[in-house]
Amino acid sequence: MTSSSPRPPPHNSTVPSTCHPALSSPRPRVVALLDAAELSLSLRHLARREERYFTGTFMPSLSSTAVYRTLSYLDVHEPNHAPLKKLLFFLLSSRRQSVIPEFRRTFGDLFLGLESEIAKRGKADFGEANDQAAFNFLARSLLGKDPLESKLGSDGPKLVTKWVLVQLGPLLTLGLPSLLEDLVLHSVRLPAALVKSDYDKLAAFFRDSSGPVLDEAERLGISREEAVHNLLFTICFNAFGGMKFLFPGLVKWVGRAGARLHGKLAEEIVRSNGGEVTMRAMEEMPLMKSVVYEAMRIEPPVPLQYGRARRDFVVESHDAGFEIRAGELLFGYQPFATKDPRVFERAEEFVGDRFVGEGERLLKHVLWSNGPETESPTTSNKQCAGKDFVLLVARMLVVELFMRYDSFDIEVGSGPLGSSVKLTSLKRASF
Repeated sequence: MTSSSPRPPPHNSTVPSTCHPALSSPRPRVVALLDAAELSLSLRHLARREERYFTGTFMPSLSSTAVYRTLSYLDVHEPNHAPLKKLLFFLLSSRRQSVIPEFRRTFGDLFLGLESEIAKRGKADFGEANDQAAFNFLARSLLGKDPLESKLGSDGPKLVTKWVLVQLGPLLTLGLPSLLEDLVLHSVRLPAALVKSDYDKLAAFFRDSSGPVLDEAERLGISREEAVHNLLFTICFNAFGGMKFLFPGLVKWVGRAGARLHGKLAEEIVRSNGGEVTMRAMEEMPLMKSVVYEAMRIEPPVPLQYGRARRDFVVESHDAGFEIRAGELLFGYQPFATKDPRVFERAEEFVGDRFVGEGERLLKHVLWSNGPETESPTTSNKQCAGKDFVLLVARMLVVELFMRYDSFDIEVGSGPLGSSVKLTSLKRASF
């Protein structure tokens, strides 16, 4: 993150003032919340203004979404917020029976492909295969349409990635010299025209594939066209973008944990599911659930959260307080808050069984969904509408992996958009 020198925080509070990386923003200054107490309190109890702050002080051009402000950028008090969130709840509920079978089908093919690639070349890139599988799975499970049988073919992930990068260019850090990044990325808004043809192809696919959901949108008072662009944003930006970062991270942390954890996971998963993967069976896998929560804690898939204060108040850290003025933009930096050593022992380490048994009490400090893990999204809050869906698919990735394999080995590198994970071996299940 690009920042200026923060002013000394009063009362020894861990609440510095700093700058948002998008220097093209007219008011880049933010108040950062860096420990678990501050961020948890802010997300749970403060009346916050979310309009235009999904990406902080910066907002991409509305041309990126056909001039519609999508749900992520709406304040809870705006008239379209509740209907659009209801529409997403309808989508997830109406397609729930398709999620597990389509995941197993799509990611089963992914693992077969990775096995073949390892046999040929000695290693396989998980990230590239995951991108294709994630897009295909989301379209098949949530829309009932196979993109490979449409005009999109296999181009979906590439089109989405380009579209998202143009929107988030001013927020990215690609490892270039800081002055060059500030000049090339952070000081200008990339024009949506760069990816208009790509976006139009995606929109056409969603328009043709979302009939029942668009019918429900009209019943809720939302135009079909606005619904198309909200569905596209939710599935491509939020869901696909989340799986693009979360799944390689999950494989990385579980892979690094080694054979001892792998053996315990394989035993629990095979023993609990009886050969059938169901939501009920997964609820009986405490270690598997803990591993997913721990991956989300140590490397949150949504690391930055924002909200503008509606009124003056004092935000409290573990030891002190800091006065927040109405109108100041609050910036929750999860990679600090979810590694707070005052809350989590061995906070910098991946501890697979951290949330097993008594450890469940710590879930209120797992905040990746724009709210505590112990709370649920509603039409009157800004917690991720797909929170339970994200948890489900992350759990299914671990279950699918250890139903097939006893253990696996990885190589981890760094890439411009996060960790680069390559699988070097997959040891077939012996259970």
